[in-house]
Amino acid sequence: MKPGHVPDDIQDRIVPSPGGRLIYRCMGCDLTAGIERLLYTCPDCGGVLLIYNENEADYLQTPGNVWHRIFDYRKMLTIPALKGIYRYHEFIGPVIPLDAVIYLGEGHTPVVEANGLLQELAGIRFYYKNDGQNPSASFKDRGMASALSYINYLLKQELVSDVLAICASTGDTSAAAALYAAYLAPRIKSAVLLPHKKVTLQQLSQPLGSGAAVFEIPGVFDDCMKVVEHLSDTYSVALLNSKNAWRILGQESYSYEIAQEFEYDLADKVVVVPIGNAGNITAVMSGFIKFFRAGIITALPKIIGVQSKHANPVCNYYREPDVDKRQFVPMAAQPSVAQAAMIGNPVSMPRVIHLVTLYNQLAGDQRVFFVEVTEQEIMDWELTANRNGHIACTHGGECLAGLARAVQTQVLDSNETAIIDSTAHALKFSGFQDMYFEGTLPPEYGVTPKPELVNKPALIRPAGVPRFPSHQHPLTGEELDLFVKKTAQNIADRIGLVKRRS
Repeated sequence: MKPGHVPDDIQDRIVPSPGGRLIYRCMGCDLTAGIERLLYTCPDCGGVLLIYNENEADYLQTPGNVWHRIFDYRKMLTIPALKGIYRYHEFIGPVIPLDAVIYLGEGHTPVVEANGLLQELAGIRFYYKNDGQNPSASFKDRGMASALSYINYLLKQELVSDVLAICASTGDTSAAAALYAAYLAPRIKSAVLLPHKKVTLQQLSQPLGSGAAVFEIPGVFDDCMKVVEHLSDTYSVALLNSKNAWRILGQESYSYEIAQEFEYDLADKVVVVPIGNAGNITAVMSGFIKFFRAGIITALPKIIGVQSKHANPVCNYYREPDVDKRQFVPMAAQPSVAQAAMIGNPVSMPRVIHLVTLYNQLAGDQRVFFVEVTEQEIMDWELTANRNGHIACTHGGECLAGLARAVQTQVLDSNETAIIDSTAHALKFSGFQDMYFEGTLPPEYGVTPKPELVNKPALIRPAGVPRFPSHQHPLTGEELDLFVKKTAQNIADRIGLVKRRS
């Protein structure tokens, strides 16, 4: 659809122009700063930042039902900058002109309802939101589209030049960062730091293929993050981890898409996300808060944050019911099949604490909950989901395990509807599936394969066949006929096929 076909009363709003006044605000000392330069932490106290729109009141004057129509009509446009996360331009990056927006196909990932069997097993109606269908096959593309559009904006304004974008990663962040930086080559180069031997081969191949400088570091993600933080404090680099508040803005689009997908009615909805470095749950809360304040949604959905027992510092923090007694204690993360969740000191924890309090206050009761699951549950639920028609990664398995646990502990009831996050494509983590099937997962994961979930290929070489085909020596004539009949009979016997009646 063309903009000129939009109803007259929203015609001037359908293609957004730059506006608003964005500032950084420190979660520690409340310092504010302009966005004219790249900031990742507070220059005064070192605290993490969030981005606020000082002109937010301008958007709050628009009635919620008008916003519904604006977003729903934008959905029909063919303007590239509005096809992705910037459909919600006013709430993500209103200062960014559309010609600076980087769109590689991210956002608006499918929301797929689970089949009846899987919903029965989980004990609740639910949908998967398949963020593995983003360009680099993970939800990280949302934040990178925002962060790199902002850097592109600074480049166009000649406020920066010769940018080196850098990040620490458990795999998905590096893939997204390298992809989006490559799109802006040669004005941007990228480098990524990965924990040695703790990233799947599929994930490692992605930044290498995008041309990034890839460095493997001994230790775990938290160690890589310390090195990257030192680099960003010491050298002129663009940090692309979730310390970058622009990443959080882009990931808020996940919330906006869910709201639009369910026609802005979130009264009985539940959103389940893995925690990891806590950037995603931060963004989800922040996005729903913005839409709630603007009247776009009239109820805040429940949010369930899920952690593995192998890396559960956030769950440990909220396990203490007395707010005044809570203390955040970083931990040494143990190996996890949900690799992006294997983080013992999430950098966005100050944001989480701030936003959980605000979210519950706005809702009028507790709407944010935290549950922990075992590595066994993560793998079993991932495989169960994929046996029922999904493409869930291990983090999608973690979310489904968390959903089932929340139902079991009566945090949720069967009258609610959940939307759970599969953060990446299943193929990125197929190695864990292979090890599960082969029974070769190292003991520190604490996973024992269930026979009913194990699946392996069967080599068919039927007896009575004198010669089998090969690429160099194909069969013909009677030899081929015999091979086909014997092989087909063997397969039919194995799976219990019955011959057709004449």
